[in-house]
Amino acid sequence: MAEILTSAQMRAIDAAAIGSGRVTGLELMERAGQGVVDAVFAEWPALAAAPHRAVVLCGPGNNGGDGFVVARLLKGWGWEVEVFLYGNPERLPPDARVNYERWCEVGEVAAFEDSDIMPRPWNSDLIVDALFGIGLTRPLSIAPDRYLPEWDLRFEPECPKLVAVDLPSGLCADSGRVLADAHGELCAWADLTVTFHRAKPGHFLAEGPELCGKLAICDIGLPAAARAPLPETAAAFVLHPPDIRHDGAGECKLIGPPRGLAKCSGHKYHHGHALILSGGVGRGGAARLAARGALRIGAGLVTVACPASALIENAARLDAIMLRPLRGEEAEALAALLEDPRINALCLGPGLGVERAAALLPVALRAKRATVIDADALTALAGAPELFALLHEGCVLTPHAGEFARLFPDIAAKLNAPATTGPAYSKVDATRDAAARAGCTVLLKGPDTLIAEPSGRAALNAAVYERSAPWLATAGAGDVLAGFIAGLLARGLGPFSAAGTAAWLHVEAARSFGPGLIAEDLPEQLPAVLKSLT
Repeated sequence: MAEILTSAQMRAIDAAAIGSGRVTGLELMERAGQGVVDAVFAEWPALAAAPHRAVVLCGPGNNGGDGFVVARLLKGWGWEVEVFLYGNPERLPPDARVNYERWCEVGEVAAFEDSDIMPRPWNSDLIVDALFGIGLTRPLSIAPDRYLPEWDLRFEPECPKLVAVDLPSGLCADSGRVLADAHGELCAWADLTVTFHRAKPGHFLAEGPELCGKLAICDIGLPAAARAPLPETAAAFVLHPPDIRHDGAGECKLIGPPRGLAKCSGHKYHHGHALILSGGVGRGGAARLAARGALRIGAGLVTVACPASALIENAARLDAIMLRPLRGEEAEALAALLEDPRINALCLGPGLGVERAAALLPVALRAKRATVIDADALTALAGAPELFALLHEGCVLTPHAGEFARLFPDIAAKLNAPATTGPAYSKVDATRDAAARAGCTVLLKGPDTLIAEPSGRAALNAAVYERSAPWLATAGAGDVLAGFIAGLLARGLGPFSAAGTAAWLHVEAARSFGPGLIAEDLPEQLPAVLKSLT
């Protein structure tokens, strides 16, 4: 898994590297500037083929120092470069001041506040935003249209290319939210964002992906000795890919038998038995999608439990998936069914109906099996706060934003409130707080899906940038995800690992199929995705 570092963690790592004596701040700044230039030329090779014209906007901190390095390197490449400084050069940090002075030996610096930077027609090929980066903690006081093209003109042929150093100015590095004041939200945008050492949460969360354009992560050679290990509760991780590749014996951990069984040993019950609770007549499609997902992802057996009246309908649509009718009083029938100890994972909610979910949820939770609570079961849970006391560490809640707001209204309100200072309250924070309150794993859906457990450990599965899969926004896709999680729980993965792995595979299956995807296609893409991991 790839680390994501908050702004505070990144500053601490920089300080540790410099404090170790293995590297200086000037060396890191030089590498950062070179990394930006390399990323620009890699993204737009035509800019490397001949000299062009650049405008470099430098801020009052070390981000501005990076900008001065970029300006000097482009000048050395033969470019015509204009540099603007926001703030007083006498107040620049020491390393940024050195690079300011180095630039002044080859070019001029204009005061940002006194300049008309964005005249029409545009007369530059590249604009470098090195104003604030990850250090911004308050809203912008300057409108980006003073120095950047308007957002709706970004595809015009003559529009300059925009590159942001670390982050577009105005974006919170830790939340991906635009910081706002009484006048509203002000934020720059970029075609390409270049950050250093590790990505930051804001690159993936909320408005971050849209405003960052493309993301390049530049290795600036931080010494290994300076990279102090971070506690798991301190950082989120990008699941790209999750830990499902080969183990030391060359066996894929996800595909191979769970719990240390030798290859080719055991039988279907060693791979777990997932029980999916279904809706009534005409409402069983969601449960069937979940069941198909659980079976495809590797559960040894999957059973759909449905009202007796829906038995024939489900039998007509299912073959490898078994059926059990819940006859008579359904809560009692479910309790009897769960007397079978081989059923080790449950999924309830998809198409279940809120009233039936409210009746069956207490039985399922008291059984203390690994349990996915989705869709109608989440609505039932929100309507009966006393059921929260029955949640246990084996549960996985899978809300989308609306369901999350019903379950945790105060947390959602805090997340949706305007972000006025940085670091702003983020989706990572909200998911962690929800998991701590519920006492179980929470998966908060979206292009920036977050998974958190009560300890504070969190993971981010972002379907953005090159992993974007907008066709995943289709009816039934969430039901398949619930089935994927249930299947992995049956296989023996813990709730956090099952949720994170399922979310990653869910996106990969969608990307494998491509546009035109419907929910039924997702389980059928899993064999190809899993095969690619072996």
